[in-house]
Amino acid sequence: MKIRDVNNIPADPHNISTYHKIPILDGLELLNAKKHTLDFPFHTHNNFNITLILNQTFYTKLNDKFLQAPIGTISITNPNEVHATPCDNKLGNSFFTFYVAPDVLKTLNKGHDVFFEDKIIYDHDLVNRFHYLSEHFNNPALDLEKELLHVLEKLVARYASSMYFSDQKTVLFQDFISENLMEKFSLADTAKRFGLDKYKFLRLFKHETGLTPNNYILLHRIEKCKKLLAKETDLMEVAIETGFYDVAHLSRHFKRFTGVTPSEYKRA
Repeated sequence: MKIRDVNNIPADPHNISTYHKIPILDGLELLNAKKHTLDFPFHTHNNFNITLILNQTFYTKLNDKFLQAPIGTISITNPNEVHATPCDNKLGNSFFTFYVAPDVLKTLNKGHDVFFEDKIIYDHDLVNRFHYLSEHFNNPALDLEKELLHVLEKLVARYASSMYFSDQKTVLFQDFISENLMEKFSLADTAKRFGLDKYKFLRLFKHETGLTPNNYILLHRIEKCKKLLAKETDLMEVAIETGFYDVAHLSRHFKRFTGVTPSEYKRA
């Protein structure tokens, strides 16, 4: 019987993603995703997502739109803008995302809030500049902060709108999240608490937040997990403290929302 040499089994070429946290511009974060096949569920970010599309058409679902960004374009989502990203489950999507703090763009916009109405940017010059930074961000000879600010200034000047954008939340639901973040969620029990049937509660909750209650809770748990990873070394402790059953349960959901595992995020 011929024994298969496991050392010669080719590694899975999909979902090769790296995450980087760089202490400039109020905490710059970068996601370099290669052949990513896992869909990102509906979620939000506190920062601007500026994504360079490297291969395959990049899809973004908003509450009222379904957008397609071709290769060689830039896809943008605003802070607190609810969105999902379905990926090509066979070939995978490759993209590079710059997570930029809102105050950085606000400063570049002379103190005015920034909002991007056009979510897909067709600009050969900006694409080339962002692409250069995506390939050289860890080069010590590059002044990343200076160069990125220069590119962001051009992005804001050409495409940003000066308008206020806020996510829709109610105090009622905010209180619900803060009080029940670590508890097992029950739709029926929660709806009863608000004096509603579960279907009406779902409709109202999604109308106010753009998310299902489950995703809303998971997203807040993941955000808490990110903060704990900066100081905790035991992933099991982080998992329990953020309401997950174990490390595997945490890792599965963490990767769904961020593209990388908690360990990879911690090493960034």
